[in-house]
Amino acid sequence: MKAVVLVGGEGTRLRPLTLTVPKQMLPVGGRPMIERVLAWLAGHSVTEAVLSLGYRPDAFSKAYPEGECAGVKLGYAVEDSPLDTAGAIRFAASEGGVDETFLVVNGDVLTSLDVTALVDFHRDRGAEATIALTPVDDPSRYGVVETDDDGRVLAFVEKPPPGEAPTNLINAGTYVLEPSVLSRIPPGRRVSIERETFPALVGGGRLFAWPSSAPWVDAGTPAAFLQANLAYAADSPPSVVRSVIGEDVTVEAGATVVESVVMDGARIGAGARVHRSIVGRRSRVGAGARLAGLSVLGEAAVVADGADLDGARVPPGP
Repeated sequence: MKAVVLVGGEGTRLRPLTLTVPKQMLPVGGRPMIERVLAWLAGHSVTEAVLSLGYRPDAFSKAYPEGECAGVKLGYAVEDSPLDTAGAIRFAASEGGVDETFLVVNGDVLTSLDVTALVDFHRDRGAEATIALTPVDDPSRYGVVETDDDGRVLAFVEKPPPGEAPTNLINAGTYVLEPSVLSRIPPGRRVSIERETFPALVGGGRLFAWPSSAPWVDAGTPAAFLQANLAYAADSPPSVVRSVIGEDVTVEAGATVVESVVMDGARIGAGARVHRSIVGRRSRVGAGARLAGLSVLGEAAVVADGADLDGARVPPGP
């Protein structure tokens, strides 16, 4: 099966990390996020993926010059201007020669969702499109998807008031689509699959949804990115506690790193304290400095000796 992987966004919520690199190329547990997504798809018989690109597309082609990643053959579809989700799917599917049932996934969603079961459900229902759903504690923050007992989508309810949601199931960002869906997407302009294409399919009765309780993280915010990384955390007493430390990282005497991500080539100065924060590649945290409150340092950022940062965003250095 082929997949379209949406990786074209600028990752504004993850700035300053994404000022120099696309978010899907950021490491999760020491491995680029996109590699974890593609390895998951490869485990469900996906052999080819078209990356829908927009922001810094060269980062992907340079990282995978042979056109292969995690056992999946790669194609690249680079938008001249942003087309939103449905527009990007149509463009990428056309560029990639998609002409059979295919998958669409968001490149910043990390999950163990059973894609094989999702495809089986789609085919069993004779669906034109199927949306994977995931449960959330507070559906009032999201748009929820209401279905009948057979899984047929009845309605989309955007951010229902607390206590009034018909369900706690939200769109998980993984879809199975028939090629016929592509003809429903107007070419050459921005089209949202969530706000335009899917609602238009409801009336025909061939839009279905399938719930899954599999672990699911949208890693597009600093808090979620940290959460995704901490699933791979390790200890290195006495200086590192439940953290992810990249290659060629220096943690000097008396420094401590707790529940944080420190990327390749960074240096944590003597006596510094890094707590629940993200330190970008080649960044420098000065001696005696303190980072807390989900502070985020861009690539090659510099924190002065003795600085006290709480929830700070430090731009990339030179």
